[in-house]
Amino acid sequence: MSQPKSKLLIVLAFFSIYVIWGSTYLLNKIAVMELPPFMLASIRFTVAGILIFGIAKTMGISIKITKKQLLNTMVAGFLFLTFGNGVVVWALKYVDSGFAALEISAQPLVILILMRVLQGKKIQPMSLIGVALGIVGIYLLVSQKQIIAQENSILGMIMIFACMLSWAYGSLFVGKADLPNNYFINTGYQMFTGGIMLFIASLAFGERWSTPNVWSIDVQISMVLLILFGSIVAFTSFNYLLKAVSPEKVATSTYVNPIVALFLGWYFLDEAITVQSVLAAVILLTGVYFINTKKKLVLFSRFNRKQV
Repeated sequence: MSQPKSKLLIVLAFFSIYVIWGSTYLLNKIAVMELPPFMLASIRFTVAGILIFGIAKTMGISIKITKKQLLNTMVAGFLFLTFGNGVVVWALKYVDSGFAALEISAQPLVILILMRVLQGKKIQPMSLIGVALGIVGIYLLVSQKQIIAQENSILGMIMIFACMLSWAYGSLFVGKADLPNNYFINTGYQMFTGGIMLFIASLAFGERWSTPNVWSIDVQISMVLLILFGSIVAFTSFNYLLKAVSPEKVATSTYVNPIVALFLGWYFLDEAITVQSVLAAVILLTGVYFINTKKKLVLFSRFNRKQV
């Protein structure tokens, strides 16, 4: 009975990282049109972190960490969540959710270039092809007149790219940092500390907070889904799959997420899907495929045994 059960878990986990992660762009877009971005992200990650600690206690998992590990989780939480995610949520006020997902799909390209610049690692021939295709795809994506014409869209694009740099540097940082061995606890501390820093940023920018009872039903549902599924279920599924199947199979989420985000943005928010966007997506995701054909995927460098 264990084999069918294992197969079912794997199927459910893939559904989670394909559909749930792909849908977070839509959910953030819905929520940020009504709520301040840093407040939104702060509530999402702080509550998710507290829930993770509660689940860990229920399962008998210790949440004790050293002072050094706490500091490192705070740094990682800032790079991945406070800046890396919080600013993306802010940028969604000015760009479509599907567009943001496509731009972010170039993350492996950014990590690869940053490894070359900061660590001097040689880029393999197959990856060079991927970098070239990725650059072409990004150019086609961001050069569309109808997108550039939208108010503050260029600023949104630039800030999303800054977030990609933050994620890339964070990936390199956690590769050498002393972090809790238990990825669930590690995630909890990153989410909790990242959420607290987002709370501070929200206050610093003078955002006006509100209570859930005054939010629209769509925003309430989006927040619950982001906390329970986007922050906890999908991430747990991701780490489970890294142990249950090959990294190459897990990497397919890189290609599926933006497609899911594009479709959901079009279906629920009437976001336009242009021919140039489709062409850019094909070229960009092909480039990501070439980058991920290496034996050790840079995309998942932060998810090994000692990392998130």
